Amino acid sequence: MIAPLSIPSPPIAWQSIPIDLFGLHWEIRTYALIILVGIIICTIWTSRRLTRRGGEPGVVIDFLILAVVLGLIGARLYHVFTHPHDYFYPGANPWRIFFIWEGGNAIFGSLIGGAIGAFIASKQTGVRFLSFADALAPGILLAQAIGRLGNYVNHELYGLPTNLPWGLQIESTNAAYPTGLPSGTVFEPLFLYEIIWNVVGVIVLLALEKRFRWRWGKMFAGYLMWYGLGRSYLESIRIDPSEYSFLSIPFNVWAAFLAFVLGVVLFIVQSRRHPGLETSVYLPGREWKRSGDAVDSFDTDSDEDNVDDDASATSNSSESSEAKAEATSSAG
Repeated sequence: MIAPLSIPSPPIAWQSIPIDLFGLHWEIRTYALIILVGIIICTIWTSRRLTRRGGEPGVVIDFLILAVVLGLIGARLYHVFTHPHDYFYPGANPWRIFFIWEGGNAIFGSLIGGAIGAFIASKQTGVRFLSFADALAPGILLAQAIGRLGNYVNHELYGLPTNLPWGLQIESTNAAYPTGLPSGTVFEPLFLYEIIWNVVGVIVLLALEKRFRWRWGKMFAGYLMWYGLGRSYLESIRIDPSEYSFLSIPFNVWAAFLAFVLGVVLFIVQSRRHPGLETSVYLPGREWKRSGDAVDSFDTDSDEDNVDDDASATSNSSESSEAKAEATSSAG
């Protein structure tokens, strides 16, 4: 019997939006629209954060193009090669490898591909890769939370059977429905767990960034640690883990562990290499300058402003004292 508080899956019809235009019939996938919304929000937020730190307005578009394209390619390739039996079998249609609208885009592959794209854009624009990653961190976590709504619409990303009152209802005709389970079984709503985890992560990371002034890649390291930690648990109770495992641990769980470890290592290394404040998001000699400005405009902290004001006041006071002394000397 289905619990009264269990979460129903959306109607299958919600998975696509039919559009008739110029005599042609189109099916726009809801999942793709949701991903697009996440990308747009992430781009706007990242652009504002990077611009406040001295980046050229609009430079994030150079990163967006490469990161999104390579991120999508990486996401699909990672999924296909960790689920080979879904695509490589006698009589299989090889073109299904490219049918991304059917679902199957791995976040870790997206991160790898997106990182490669961002690194290339960094070399082209002169913006430090880790400075861009710091600006990106909260936005990408929020975009990932938004993207999980697409998994909900697609009736995917759910966990083991559960007796919890908020279990997710999945139709028994679903291709990923476990064999042998009775109809009406509800499952752990992993999409919802990740949404909550990611939104909380955005709040936590922003608070830590404000408190400790995380720069030089430390904010991005915090993202890797937070996301890797949460994802390692979610992947361990997922109903359709990757087909590969090591020491009885699914490959995707190892990938989450690796993300966490990379975050820890990056944070430690960058904390030792750069204990001071980051004064520019640009590589040396590649700084962008505002029109008419002699120097770059950076996103300085209030304490730095206070120091500058104090120094200016001290300088003015000294000049005033010298002027008085000269006046007294002349009068004498």
